[in-house]
Amino acid sequence: MKFDPRLCVVIGPTDTKGRDVVAVALAAVAGGATMIQLRWKDAADRDLEALARRLIEALGASGVPLIVNDRAEVARASGAAGVHLGQADMAPAQARAMLGDGAIIGWSIDRLELATRIDDAVDYVGIGPIKPTATKSDHKTPLGVQGFGTIRAAVRRPAMAIGGVTAAEASPLRSAGADGLAVVSAICGADDPETAARGLRTAFGR
Repeated sequence: MKFDPRLCVVIGPTDTKGRDVVAVALAAVAGGATMIQLRWKDAADRDLEALARRLIEALGASGVPLIVNDRAEVARASGAAGVHLGQADMAPAQARAMLGDGAIIGWSIDRLELATRIDDAVDYVGIGPIKPTATKSDHKTPLGVQGFGTIRAAVRRPAMAIGGVTAAEASPLRSAGADGLAVVSAICGADDPETAARGLRTAFGR
């Protein structure tokens, strides 16, 4: 499946300041988000699947794909466009075998050595964290823009920058080789997610 990596919004019920996840996601899409990643770490599979189905239905007319964080089984059951995997999750090749050739499969990397381990099953990588972030308490040492650029130079896949990214980092990250931004708080925690998404797209310049 073709995808546009310019602005991926990572979202779940704990990120939206009590607002409906679907409403916030749709506002972000109206502002220019090109992908939605559903991340709800503590949810039961059935609850995650139900929310994924709601998002897929709501996003249908926009053409913006929904991918599920970590859980390939839920991605398959819900009909999501793909899955984003971390280092502790299922191997990308296993997810590809489960979801098929048309699925979008992302993989998180946080250090240079992992750039040499990207297999053919991976469609894009998320590189980070760029800065400290409260949405992921176990994140590794922040890379900064320069560290991102060093890893990006070794990757032969589209790459999104993730982890504490705001509009202030958007242009420098693009100059460092980012194909897009993956954002949580700067959009989901904003009073106006649509305006926040539009600002990030404008700052990124694509």
